[in-house]
Amino acid sequence: METIFDLARAERRASAQVPARESIEDLPESALRAEPPGLPEVSELQAVRHYTRLSGNNFSIDTQFYPLGSCTMKYNPRGAHRAASAPGFLDRHPLAPESVSQGFLACLHELQQILQRVTGMGSVSLTPMAGAQGEFAGVAMIRSYHAARGDTGRNQVLVPSTAHGTNPATASMCGCVVREVAVGSDGDVDIEALKAAVGPETAGLMTTNPSTCGLFERRIEEVAAIVHEAGGLLYYDGANLNAVLGKVKPADMGFDVLHLNLHKTFATPHGGGGPGAGPVGAGEVLAPYLPGPMVEKTVDGYRWMEPPETMGRLSAFMGNAGILLRALAYALMLGPEGMRRVGEFATLNANYLATRLQHAGFDIAYPDRRACHEFIVTLARQKRECGVTAMDFAKRLLDYGVHAPTTYFPLLVPECFLIEPTETESKETIDAFVEAMTSVLAEAASNPELVRSAPHTLPSKRLDDVEAARRLDLRWRPAHASHRSDPSTSG
Repeated sequence: METIFDLARAERRASAQVPARESIEDLPESALRAEPPGLPEVSELQAVRHYTRLSGNNFSIDTQFYPLGSCTMKYNPRGAHRAASAPGFLDRHPLAPESVSQGFLACLHELQQILQRVTGMGSVSLTPMAGAQGEFAGVAMIRSYHAARGDTGRNQVLVPSTAHGTNPATASMCGCVVREVAVGSDGDVDIEALKAAVGPETAGLMTTNPSTCGLFERRIEEVAAIVHEAGGLLYYDGANLNAVLGKVKPADMGFDVLHLNLHKTFATPHGGGGPGAGPVGAGEVLAPYLPGPMVEKTVDGYRWMEPPETMGRLSAFMGNAGILLRALAYALMLGPEGMRRVGEFATLNANYLATRLQHAGFDIAYPDRRACHEFIVTLARQKRECGVTAMDFAKRLLDYGVHAPTTYFPLLVPECFLIEPTETESKETIDAFVEAMTSVLAEAASNPELVRSAPHTLPSKRLDDVEAARRLDLRWRPAHASHRSDPSTSG
């Protein structure tokens, strides 16, 4: 692939973009360069065209179907982004006093209340800046609760094998011991295994419902009762809330604390490393331990407040304000009826797609269960019969202009595709995805090497994933340069 340095010619400049030069007289000699930095010598037009071409090579929700399971890569309305970009919001300084921030605080308070109604939780804190921070807050709150009761021996967190992948890592970061709980062949938690796992060391259980298998845990009330009877608490990972939005509340399932991924369910950008928002909600038992600050309404207006036994702060101010405002705008656009439609159409699209793929010859991991917002196709038979893996399928789909679904997760299903069409995709788009999958299935049988060597139409071909992970090299060096570390040649 051509780099911008390949376009460079000596003494070529984009002088209109050079910033105003300030005095360097006060800088120490050690901070000054001995020679100019190794930047590409190109014109402004060359730079614009180069990076525009690169952006066109990216797969994105604005350009391609993006059926990532457990990630809800759905289209979100531009109106939510416009609302959050109003000058009054953009120009507000995070240290502005409450007296001149009443509109902003009112918005956050309304979002807190909406998320309380959606989840059934008594209180919601908006401060976590990502789902991972929300998870951390939830487990830290559970630990704080047990510590306040003098029950310091509870340091074990149970995690079903169908839970979200970050749950074990979060529990470990909070100083807990992780214990996996088996799942039955039907996809539900093995109740006998759960009974055997709980005990005086049980701090809580972390899971999501629907699970990462795209199945609703049918015995969730029994699961909650077992954990509660053992003295533990239940944490709900909101990664899959899109499936049940407006249909069922996590609090009604028996959960004590949860986080929501606003960058999955409520209209904020997902992918590219952020920004995100992971509000955490709690029932009566854990509400005093929520992270601050939160917004409360008084007779004199809105103000910041800290929960009485707060587990602490997770961000410098109140979280990612722009992302929270987008979520509020999205929720207001939908209303209660619109939220119900999100859950209904997300589930309808997933079940329609699963049925069509099954009829096309694919194996569904749980054929006797109705899918929620996502489902799993297992390509174990194709690997066995054709020598074509799930990763081969994923790479070949890129040639058809489709971003691949999530591969190899959850780990308990071999050669799996975790597929989520979301509620925002049309029937025509879903049908086109079925055609692409069916074409690759036929290629795997007739010309497996074509699939194994994909992609064929993209600027970058099949990469050595292991080598890239172990010896990542993102530095450009001129052809005559040595391979020693030299900041002046950084690309």
